[in-house]
Amino acid sequence: MDKCKVSARLLRDSVVNCYQSFGLKGSERRHNQLINIQLWFASQHGVQGVASSNPAAPTNFPSFFPGQSRTLFAVMRILLSNDDGYFAPGLEALAKAVSRLAEIEVVAPQQDRTGASNSLTLDRPLYLRTAPNGFHFVDGTPTDCVHLAVTGMLDKKPDMVLSGINFGANMGDDTIYSGTVAAATEGYLLGVPSIAFSLVTKSGKHFDTAARIACELVERFQAGGFDMPVLLNVNVPDKPYDELKGVRVTRLGRRHKAEPVVPQVSPRGETVYWVGPAGQAADAGEGTDFHAVADGYVSITPLQIDLTHAAQISVLKDWLQR
Repeated sequence: MDKCKVSARLLRDSVVNCYQSFGLKGSERRHNQLINIQLWFASQHGVQGVASSNPAAPTNFPSFFPGQSRTLFAVMRILLSNDDGYFAPGLEALAKAVSRLAEIEVVAPQQDRTGASNSLTLDRPLYLRTAPNGFHFVDGTPTDCVHLAVTGMLDKKPDMVLSGINFGANMGDDTIYSGTVAAATEGYLLGVPSIAFSLVTKSGKHFDTAARIACELVERFQAGGFDMPVLLNVNVPDKPYDELKGVRVTRLGRRHKAEPVVPQVSPRGETVYWVGPAGQAADAGEGTDFHAVADGYVSITPLQIDLTHAAQISVLKDWLQR
């Protein structure tokens, strides 16, 4: 086989393995180290275009990253976050799987921030700390985590933001409240292709299935992404990968209104309230995320941020002119 026709997968895997072999992490991955890895890879595969007199020179190989001009040996950089907290099993599964495809940084909330939506912490400073496993955590919201990472912590803007894998569904109206979706939304607002992943479950048996779906989508982005920032919401049935029926592109369904709050009396005799559970699916017909997941398919919904109710613009104008 012509060594100059090395597949994109081999190129990516070889460079990632180089990084792991050299034990390079985070800020240690500096330009001179990348050059050494480029030279090593070229010597192993007989690749031309990285001359010893100018080791940083790009080759003529086509880029395998979407919509961006990169040298042959560039490694995709992906930021991971979630709303369940840096200790969550879904985040661990996602990080383990995606680290085989790209250089990752994990910045997640210090504690469970489910339902935090798109809130930013503006009344106090934020603290960034590092756990023993290398994950970074912030005493703030999922949106705080992505905002802090992209605008202050990372040397360069990531190529993608992945959020999850959430313990539980984020379908229909859930997306308004979801911290998982919010983390991806912040990436999207900052100009980064972003995907939120959720495992539709009450037991969390098959995070590996959702992680595999995440890797497949990342590989698709590596092969050829969109020409614009994209925000995707992915919900995966909690079942073995081989039992999935496939993937469906869907729209958001709708839920019935949430159940009432649940009052209780605290040990101090004060009445306290727990927010009630989400309502059951109301609009769950064919084409919705609810319908796809119920039928055993992975649901992928493209989201947008424009909340304008276009159909009511003329109605509102007429109402104001009465």
